[in-house]
Amino acid sequence: MVELLGVLVILGLIASVITLSVRAQLLSGRQKTARLDMAALSEALEAFHVETSRYPTEEEGLAILFQKSDKFPQGLMSKRSVNKDPWGQPYDYVLRENDYLIVCYGADHKEGGTGANQDLTSDQLSRQD
Repeated sequence: MVELLGVLVILGLIASVITLSVRAQLLSGRQKTARLDMAALSEALEAFHVETSRYPTEEEGLAILFQKSDKFPQGLMSKRSVNKDPWGQPYDYVLRENDYLIVCYGADHKEGGTGANQDLTSDQLSRQD
């Protein structure tokens, strides 16, 4: 009985280590996906800017990149590509004076945070860790 209990404890420890490792990899994967999504959105925003000499207004937001128009018969992005972050929330778009910012607020979809709740922005794309 004591030997069986010892084996169960060891199996429990191994399962805990594996679970923590998998969770860390899942988080890392979601953050990488968000960075890739923001890079794709940035490219589409730059293409929009080249064609229209402006960035979308905050009211138009990122949704305009998915809309078909005379200039963009297929839309700049497909609906199947990027329209929500890996946690299922829409990316936030902020129009600045001559620029824009795309924000992913992480798992909690609130400003600030660490780990899974860490905010990711399009400004961080050039200095990925």
